[in-house]
Amino acid sequence: MFATSNEGTAYWLVVLGAGIFGSALSPVIELLIAKHLPRLGGLPALSVRITTAALTGLACAAFTLRFGMSIALPAFIFLAALGVQLARIDVAQHLLPNPLVLMLLAGGFLLFLIPGLFNKQAEDLLRSVLGSVILFVGYLILRLISPGGIGMGDVKLAAPVGLYLGYLGWSQLLYGGLLGFILNGLVTILVLSRKGRNKATEVAHGPSMLSATATVALFLT
Repeated sequence: MFATSNEGTAYWLVVLGAGIFGSALSPVIELLIAKHLPRLGGLPALSVRITTAALTGLACAAFTLRFGMSIALPAFIFLAALGVQLARIDVAQHLLPNPLVLMLLAGGFLLFLIPGLFNKQAEDLLRSVLGSVILFVGYLILRLISPGGIGMGDVKLAAPVGLYLGYLGWSQLLYGGLLGFILNGLVTILVLSRKGRNKATEVAHGPSMLSATATVALFLT
């Protein structure tokens, strides 16, 4: 009983530590983005920085609670840290910077290599790569069919999103891909209801894609 209690306490301390780590990491990433991508306009407002730090910390804690101290956890911590920043930028500027999208794709792949090579999860790694290709091609086809409905930034983001969803499973890839469009549709309806059709602006699709990925990772695995 005592040992179990200690283990439970240690587990929640790890979750709390992950949340604190994510909150502390967020402003560091923002500083690096402002330094290396000055075209984005520098650091965001203080209120935005506080919000992104809180969301990053919450996401890191949630992923740690979901996956525990598994060998794949660093990949999802990376998703939380960089995904929140991508969502922030897309909401503010309707832009998904290529360097950050590529970093999420390459970083996620390298971090999935660890369980793939050393934990005998080669099948998960292969499915992850195939998921990346499948979702990217799917978004590209939609872009070609309806250029006004899907931006090229969303097409590129589909690659790392598919990487993470594919790693989780084929069903997760399907549900995550569909959920991104459902969430974006709900957000669009909300914007239209608040601003009216004549005043409504374009709704960023990237945050819905990233939110769908996180939702599937936390609740459908």
